[in-house]
Amino acid sequence: QVSLVESGGGLVQPGGSLRLSCAASGSIFSISAMGWYRQAPGKERELVARINSGGPAYADSVKGRFTISGDFAKKTVLLQMNSLKPEDTAVYYCTIERGLRFDWGHGIQVTVSS
Repeated sequence: QVSLVESGGGLVQPGGSLRLSCAASGSIFSISAMGWYRQAPGKERELVARINSGGPAYADSVKGRFTISGDFAKKTVLLQMNSLKPEDTAVYYCTIERGLRFDWGHGIQVTVSS
């Protein structure tokens, strides 16, 4: 059984920073990519950042502000979020990809508000 646990969310003022962490456990082999998605109220879930053997990729809305890093051997993925904006408020989900299979964390709330 695969388990992904996110941590590091919370409330931050606009312009602030947060770092999200995700640790995966269980029988996980051949990870092809790891990433972060988010879902804001009333909106569809969207890709924030993803990393594979070719490097990182980001949504246009977070380029230059967010940085994803991952350790495939340790099955951990981080998301450093800087210069946060109110529109970054959402539930953030960690994922790992094994080919066409996605495993998801339960999600963690990030709220950007003054």
